[in-house]
Amino acid sequence: MAKVLSLKMREDIFQDAEEVVKELNIPRNTYINQAVAAYTRYHKSQLLRKQYKRAAKLVAVDSMEVLKEFEAFMEDYE
Repeated sequence: MAKVLSLKMREDIFQDAEEVVKELNIPRNTYINQAVAAYTRYHKSQLLRKQYKRAAKLVAVDSMEVLKEFEAFMEDYE
């Protein structure tokens, strides 16, 4: 279901968008929807990247502890 929005846009951004819309021969609404979708995908990927980095730091500490335990275990069998 589509949502109706009221949008305030800077004049320069609007004019640039209008030029592209006319060149592509697509409705302004389609262009804005595509732009917001692309911007949202970008930011979702950036947020996911941050989450992965945080998780990797947490796992790194645990991994080092496991490695030390494994090395100590292996020393007993050498």
